[in-house]
Amino acid sequence: MVLGAWAEPAVTDITAKQRYPWNGLVDISCNVSGIEADSGEYEFVVVAVDKDTGREYTASNFSIEHGGEDMSGLEVSENGAYKLLWNAREDMGQVVIERMIVRIMLEPLAEDDVAEDENLDSQTKVQLWAGGPCWADRNIGASKPWKYGSYFWWGDKNGHRSGYNFWSDNSAIYTYGKSVAELQSAGWVTSGGVLAPAHDAAHVKWGGGWRMPTDSELDALISNCDWTWTTLNGVKGYVIHGRGAYASNSIFLPAAGSGFGSGRYSPGSNGGYWSSTPSSGTFEYACGIHFSSSGFYRQDNNRYIGRCVRPVQEPAK
Repeated sequence: MVLGAWAEPAVTDITAKQRYPWNGLVDISCNVSGIEADSGEYEFVVVAVDKDTGREYTASNFSIEHGGEDMSGLEVSENGAYKLLWNAREDMGQVVIERMIVRIMLEPLAEDDVAEDENLDSQTKVQLWAGGPCWADRNIGASKPWKYGSYFWWGDKNGHRSGYNFWSDNSAIYTYGKSVAELQSAGWVTSGGVLAPAHDAAHVKWGGGWRMPTDSELDALISNCDWTWTTLNGVKGYVIHGRGAYASNSIFLPAAGSGFGSGRYSPGSNGGYWSSTPSSGTFEYACGIHFSSSGFYRQDNNRYIGRCVRPVQEPAK
């Protein structure tokens, strides 16, 4: 296999090794340089060219690792060494990899991929059970259904991709340590016991009828649907199907991990999603769900933890 790179920032020191016995997987390592602090975010573009026919194949089924952390579903914003695990069989079928020239580049994300919440025309919504809400097909801050998107502390309406001090900067997390009554008095929570629209990340980011799901709706997502651990475009997570008349409807929840400290904890291994409901049993927690490959369940967690948000909307009458 011959590999090359082009474009700035630079992708260099590329090596690749086809796994034997051949199972369709190719291990690629490379080094990224030239990304400046304010230069924005990039994504890997991997193209394989058949030396005999000149036919090009664009790789889409690959995962990324950087600094020992699974970066699947995340954009590239740092210099350093990267590892890509490419499922070439999924992208090209039964071909001889050694006869391919593989090129890797970094391509700047388009503006509507960086500020995804500005353009909602591509969003779709799915109803998974009778009388239930319609679920968005992607997380807030995600340009694709399998992208992780942004992480929010509970009550945060801005979202953070990385670099936020989720657990120690409690002074910025205004909901932490406050009872439901105190939150209601301060206008954070409605009389119905959920985040007010002005503090609901889904409503603030997407507008219209979008909102964060309630605790009971997340609980119903577990009890009313079938969950299957899978991989979508190199990203691990659960595909969730409705039942009966809704069996053909589904959404994908990527295992985006959690925002913890100034980074992300266990992306690719587990996922955590907020509801709009504060925990009634403690002043520090709010309700949500947690999952890994071994299972899924409701889980209240510290409000300073960074979790993803999957918006819902009422179905059309």
